[in-house]
Amino acid sequence: MPDYSKITLDTIRTSAMPAVISAAMLRLDQLHPEISGNKWFKLKYNLEDTRAAGKATIVTFGGAYSNHIAATAAACRDAGMHAIGIIRGEEIRADSNATLQLAAANGMELRFVSRETYKAVQQPSNPLYQALAEEAYIIPEGGHNAAGARGCEDILRIHPTSSYTHILCAVGTGTTLAGIINSAAPHQQVLGISVLKGAAYLQQEIAALLLPAHTASWELLTEHHGGGYGKYSAEQVNSMNEFYQQTHIPTDIIYTGKLIQAFNTLLKTNYFPDGSNVLLIHTGGLQGNSSVVPGTLTF
Repeated sequence: MPDYSKITLDTIRTSAMPAVISAAMLRLDQLHPEISGNKWFKLKYNLEDTRAAGKATIVTFGGAYSNHIAATAAACRDAGMHAIGIIRGEEIRADSNATLQLAAANGMELRFVSRETYKAVQQPSNPLYQALAEEAYIIPEGGHNAAGARGCEDILRIHPTSSYTHILCAVGTGTTLAGIINSAAPHQQVLGISVLKGAAYLQQEIAALLLPAHTASWELLTEHHGGGYGKYSAEQVNSMNEFYQQTHIPTDIIYTGKLIQAFNTLLKTNYFPDGSNVLLIHTGGLQGNSSVVPGTLTF
């Protein structure tokens, strides 16, 4: 069980921030060495539901660099469950990829499929899905289900967060953002920074996980993807290095690096009114930096 007491709420001050704006970062990356960031919150109730269903095997889905795959493998190991990962890309070798190596080392059975099969097997009407469901509890890609969103509601309860006017979070599937919206206060505005190109469809994905009683306003910003998932620019790397130099907080190229770059852009365009107090959610994923050429990042 990850220890929430390890998660700190760090005040941040960067050169891009005007004096009239204050900010802090909720360090979910500190939660656990392998089940870090938002991944645990998306898995916790799914693990409980697996037990309640009387099953001891979990099947989930992801790409070769999926933080969710790595985290699910470690969580199942700790819970004494068997994990099966359906991996998109049949040409991939597990021993050539750090994320998949870690998942396999933690006992996950990796099954590689073509992109076409990967898409099809996630449909409940598909015979392959139905066969998997007979032997295992199925968690959607990225933990994107109601149980995942319910777990993410706990994120804003780790530390007192009612003083913040704006809450920023990187968005992949939208599950974490939905949970944060559900638990945010009426006076808070929640901003999702999509790391995917062409992510307007996520509006509906997120809305489907929102509780009828949610009171916070929210917005999905889709122009800060930096070229698409897993892509990054020299400008993003520079902003990540500068952020680390000024705060001593490491970020990752896929999620939090784009979050920081988006935050800087919003500051430069005077998005936040004077007196705003901004909370940035560090969703972990630092192992994603293993694919970066050594020396590119200064941390």
